Amino acid sequence: MDDRQLSFETDMVGLDANAWLAELDGLCDDLGFFEQLGSGHFAGFLEAGNNLLVTFETVDQARLHNVDSEPRGFAYARHDGWSHLCLLSMGESWFRDKAVCDFFDRLVDDGFFEDFERIIFYGANGAGYAAAAFSVAAPGATVIALRPQATLDARLAGWDPRYKVARKQSFTGRYGYAPEMIDGAQNVFIVYDPVQRLDAAHAALFHKPHVTPLPCPLLGKEIDRAFDRMGIHDVVLKLAMEGALDGKRFTQLMRARRYDQTYVRTLVNWLMMNEHRKLAVILCDYMLQRGRDKFFAETRAALLTSDEAYRRPENP
Repeated sequence: MDDRQLSFETDMVGLDANAWLAELDGLCDDLGFFEQLGSGHFAGFLEAGNNLLVTFETVDQARLHNVDSEPRGFAYARHDGWSHLCLLSMGESWFRDKAVCDFFDRLVDDGFFEDFERIIFYGANGAGYAAAAFSVAAPGATVIALRPQATLDARLAGWDPRYKVARKQSFTGRYGYAPEMIDGAQNVFIVYDPVQRLDAAHAALFHKPHVTPLPCPLLGKEIDRAFDRMGIHDVVLKLAMEGALDGKRFTQLMRARRYDQTYVRTLVNWLMMNEHRKLAVILCDYMLQRGRDKFFAETRAALLTSDEAYRRPENP
């Protein structure tokens, strides 16, 4: 399969979920294939070059937050000539559906992944779990999982009280326990916020020698959207496809968080909560030097006022 950029246009902004899926169906039928998997999952494929990006996303995440409301891999098919397989779910499902498992079984039986030189499995949150879990279908692939859960099986992760509805699904059997499914991967990058203790506990379960943990303090529960704001999402994926992503390079990319106002506001609040008031003032000063912002101005004033009141001696 030769590398070739696909030439196509989409008009998916503002569409409701059904119209969005219909647009995707028509496009993928022309350039690859589109399948509905059970009642709540879908697979779309764009056939381009020797590199394959496999993404897991929810329909609403792609519709409401991605550039041009497209699946994340469309830009790479268009500009870089990567083939793209997108797995989509209606809502946060962790892709624990027999139809999805059957689909990957069929891809393996057909030798689908053998046609590609380099493969990335990518997902965030519940889709991060899926990216790790289904990567076993393509030995030698690279996994990029943002804030993944290792499993929601109560026997193995009963310490996590979240996701009560999703726990009713089976996380045993095929493609079940994600930290075991990554054994055949070449490289695995687990991205998480260590301040989020439950997320950090899940990340710690991915402890194979070929796993690189990528901590992102204070980026919270929407690391994928933080990466988009910081402008590093694209770089991370391209470095991974080139085999050039590592902890040092990622740390360099993370310097961009100083320009992300959402992150800096979170950091200021964290500093105040942990009694680092002087550092919070310094950070507010730095941000105000870069431009006027109501949050930093008001926070700085409040910190200085409260410090002055604290230092003022009581009247005799």
